[in-house]
Amino acid sequence: MATKDHIRNPLEWGADAVSGAARALAGAHEDGLAPERAKSTDQPAVRKITVADVWDALAKGLQDLGAFRTDIVFLCVFYPVAGLVLARVATGYDMLPLVFPLASGFAIIGPVAAVGLYQISKRREEGLDTNWKHMFGVVSAPSFGAIVRLSVLLGFIYALWLGAAYLIYAATLGPEPPTSVGSFITDVFTTGAGWAMIVIGVGVGFWFAVVALAIGVTSFPMLIDRNADLVVAMSTSVRAVTANPVPMAVWGIVVTGGLVAGSIPALIGLIVVIPVLGHATWHLYRKVVEH
Repeated sequence: MATKDHIRNPLEWGADAVSGAARALAGAHEDGLAPERAKSTDQPAVRKITVADVWDALAKGLQDLGAFRTDIVFLCVFYPVAGLVLARVATGYDMLPLVFPLASGFAIIGPVAAVGLYQISKRREEGLDTNWKHMFGVVSAPSFGAIVRLSVLLGFIYALWLGAAYLIYAATLGPEPPTSVGSFITDVFTTGAGWAMIVIGVGVGFWFAVVALAIGVTSFPMLIDRNADLVVAMSTSVRAVTANPVPMAVWGIVVTGGLVAGSIPALIGLIVVIPVLGHATWHLYRKVVEH
């Protein structure tokens, strides 16, 4: 038991902060959204899976993309365009140090971007007629309000990450903005301060990604799939991660690697990477959470 002098580590502090924000969001019923039916507070059972299940989920994600590639790829053009706009805004306002954090933050907010893809995979699994319009069927989901609140929570975590990234830059290469792209790249890779920024930034970003993975890996699919309470969905996701640390670590590496690869060059690869990961996330959820 912790004493009154116990100093919480970053994980304890982060968990408490996220939990408090989630409960506040979950309790915000007067938010202008359509009234929701009573939520289920039952905690679904979580299965043990293997790394082979992760690869199988990815294979099924590719199959879903193949079945709907024309519609989905067209809609997913939005993601690289949005990323490039964000990068342009960053460079246009002397915020060049935030270009990489903005792009890497896709790992945090990616589940939000893929919500409609879960809907597509669900309908295909059920043998229902499916086309791109059904991506927007999420607005009629019984847990739509919870989906919105979870999206806000991940957006909050994303904003915290950007704030942390800027503070890391200010403490190493900053606080003055770089004078040019070339000088910034040179400073990053040829100075001790630049390498300090890389090491600290990767370390801090890792924990932000872990928190986002833990609370979001199965939460959105669960909210699409059933009339679930937000806190229950998040706690189920955390239990899924803690019960399957190795497969979920592999999944996190796959997501990060896929997003990095999809970002080169000019984020164009995200047109394919995001739908594959989105569909695969649905199948991973079906494997790990009892129905």
